[in-house]
Amino acid sequence: MGNLNVMYAVAEHNRDIHIVKLGTLGEYGQPNIPIEEGWIEIEHKGRKDRMVFPKKPGSFYHCTKVHDSTNLEFGCRIWGLRVTDLNQGVVYGAETAQTKLDPRLATRFDYDGVFGTVLNRFVIQAVLGHPLTVHGNGTQTRGMINIVDTVECIRLASENPAARGEFRVFNQTTQWLSMNEIAESVQRVYPGEVTIEHTDNPRVEIYDHFYEVVHTALEDLGLKPTLWDTALDEHIFDVVERYKDRVDEAAIRATIKWTETTNELPKTSVLASSL
Repeated sequence: MGNLNVMYAVAEHNRDIHIVKLGTLGEYGQPNIPIEEGWIEIEHKGRKDRMVFPKKPGSFYHCTKVHDSTNLEFGCRIWGLRVTDLNQGVVYGAETAQTKLDPRLATRFDYDGVFGTVLNRFVIQAVLGHPLTVHGNGTQTRGMINIVDTVECIRLASENPAARGEFRVFNQTTQWLSMNEIAESVQRVYPGEVTIEHTDNPRVEIYDHFYEVVHTALEDLGLKPTLWDTALDEHIFDVVERYKDRVDEAAIRATIKWTETTNELPKTSVLASSL
């Protein structure tokens, strides 16, 4: 509803306003073909067309993002809106050059089983001396992006607006990694003993799947990607070490089973110096 309210406000007051929506690569799911940047050219029964890339969201949360994208694309067609949809991968990293200037600018650091990202959970577990809990066989693969690049992508999209009537999609990611690769990276980088434990997966996910994302548009605008091997350094562990007394250990493990319609309300937690 918030997305629709913004659309209607822009349509009624100033259609030259450029809407930048932060979406997610989770809209696409894990198709067995490369994920194009929002649009795909297809040929079917001798005819060709350019269509929005098929969506196969993996959760109700991702479904809501698909609804947003569908409504925005429709608004571009009927009202001539200007829209850039940033389909963002999993964000990792805890600091930017700006947030380091003052503790009150600290970023969020969600690690719980609902809103937390897998890297944050693994880092918390490593610092606390817990095994890194990999759900299932660990081959689930997702697009990743450093928090520094996330901010840069939003800047680039904002300073280079879409044309009137254009629904423009950028895949905001720089590379993709499996849960096993993320866990092994944490095990390799953390300056202490770390073990990896495979657990039952409470989610419904595809294993051993193909995953490839086209992500050239933002680089064409000037993005210089921060790659995983150079970005996952000890600073993220230092941040967690600094505030580890705030960790709610009961919130770390995922408790919601996606196959069930009734679940107890989960614990959600944030680790940040501003809270």
